[in-house]
Amino acid sequence: MGKLLTVGVVLAGLLGLLSERFLTYRSRLLYDREPENKDLPNCRLIEGIEYGSEDLVILPNGLTFISSGLKSPTLKSFAPDRPGEIFLLDLNEADPKPVVLKISDGFDVSSFNPHGVSAHIGETDNVVYVFVVNHPHGTSTVEIFKFEEENNYLLHLKTIKHELLPSIDDIVALGPESFYATVDYYFANFIMQYVEILLGLPWSSVVYYSPTDVKEVACGFYFTNGINISPARKYIYIADSLDHSIHIMGKDDNNSLTPVKVIPLETIPGNIDVDPVTGNLWVGCLPNCWKLFNYDPESPPGSEVICIQNILSDEPVVTQVYANNGSVLQGSSVAAVYEKKLIVGTGFHKALLCDLSEPEHDVA
Repeated sequence: MGKLLTVGVVLAGLLGLLSERFLTYRSRLLYDREPENKDLPNCRLIEGIEYGSEDLVILPNGLTFISSGLKSPTLKSFAPDRPGEIFLLDLNEADPKPVVLKISDGFDVSSFNPHGVSAHIGETDNVVYVFVVNHPHGTSTVEIFKFEEENNYLLHLKTIKHELLPSIDDIVALGPESFYATVDYYFANFIMQYVEILLGLPWSSVVYYSPTDVKEVACGFYFTNGINISPARKYIYIADSLDHSIHIMGKDDNNSLTPVKVIPLETIPGNIDVDPVTGNLWVGCLPNCWKLFNYDPESPPGSEVICIQNILSDEPVVTQVYANNGSVLQGSSVAAVYEKKLIVGTGFHKALLCDLSEPEHDVA
């Protein structure tokens, strides 16, 4: 009888812990948040992008690389058997059309599953290196390409895989072969990843990689997502999605990171873009991640864009620029600006292009 009582007490305690963890999990996903729509004038969906635009990077000349076709066990896909692609978009054009970039022979395009994307321009030769987080067959790698503009072509140079990079989300390039990467999960196995996120374990991290040095440079996050660098290259910005915050880190000479401050948000931040002129942060956000993980076409996940001004000051300004309940754009993951044009990408849906030139919408 005593053993049965002990077992009953243990089971009751375990069920109580799991119930508390599940309620916390739902809260972190903002399961009951329903923000009002906030429209922008002169917006249109970009024709030709139908199966996601999870991340993007804009070069100084307006050429934009967009990763598309991400597949994940937690993400809806409208084309589960279609390989991922990298689009090129010229934001200088009045009506830009995406072009699928060809990838060199020898690279396995059939298993291409692109996620985060970044770029580095060579200081002496102006060569454009495109870095892409890839998840072939459920693994995590970083693919480095050389962009050949005259042929709309990506020449594959190198695949990087490392034990400190079991589950990569986003990346910011520092040189031809060096970068910071966000490691969203400690485990590579999907079941263990679900346990990790359900229990709310702060085991997410940031890793620095170069051919001669690989190290964890920041840890203790709930779910690292987007990462980017300040125009002067002195600070690193990291989105912790499940903590609803942006972390600012000082970049040390040895590429270690030193915490500076944390900016709390009322939404779930995804990828981060930094305006090279103003230093403002543009962040594609999820107003409700519960809807993303539990997709219902009758009540799809919405989209949200915020802009953070004066981020290094004592009083940064966070402005909601755009919000939609999913009727136009589902599951936003990135936002970026180029000369008064705002582009908003999604994990599995379409992409939106807006004109911000009207004064009342000038937050940049």
